[in-house]
Amino acid sequence: MSKISIFVGTVYGNAQHVAEDVSSMLATKNIDSELFSDPSIDDFKQASSVLVISSTTGQGDVPPNLEFFIQDLRDAAESMDNKPFAVAALGDSSYGDSFCGAGVQIFDLFTELQGKPVAELLEVDACETLEPEVEIVAWVEKIAEDLLG
Repeated sequence: MSKISIFVGTVYGNAQHVAEDVSSMLATKNIDSELFSDPSIDDFKQASSVLVISSTTGQGDVPPNLEFFIQDLRDAAESMDNKPFAVAALGDSSYGDSFCGAGVQIFDLFTELQGKPVAELLEVDACETLEPEVEIVAWVEKIAEDLLG
């Protein structure tokens, strides 16, 4: 049975909380998922489908817990061979051009590595949404079947 591998980029735990809520919702739909907050390239290679939920830090940077993982993926430049993926980015629009920068970087990298996006990048603005888990859980619920292929 295939499962959705959820890769979490978080600094203060908000994205982790959202990912846990997504995983709980998937379980109610009898969809297996696994959370990765310190992933390796092997975790990524073994995933049949990938969901990334990431906050943004600094000036549009990937959170430290995913930073080396994303750099390793860039360096390896290994094809995703049309592996289905989706990215939900948490950000704060008051940061201007760097808004959801981590999610943008990850979405662009996965596209470059020939992954198959099942949805456009979801950008969740902290200035407009106090409960990002509500928006992201509803979004994942709509695309879960597409992620499973």
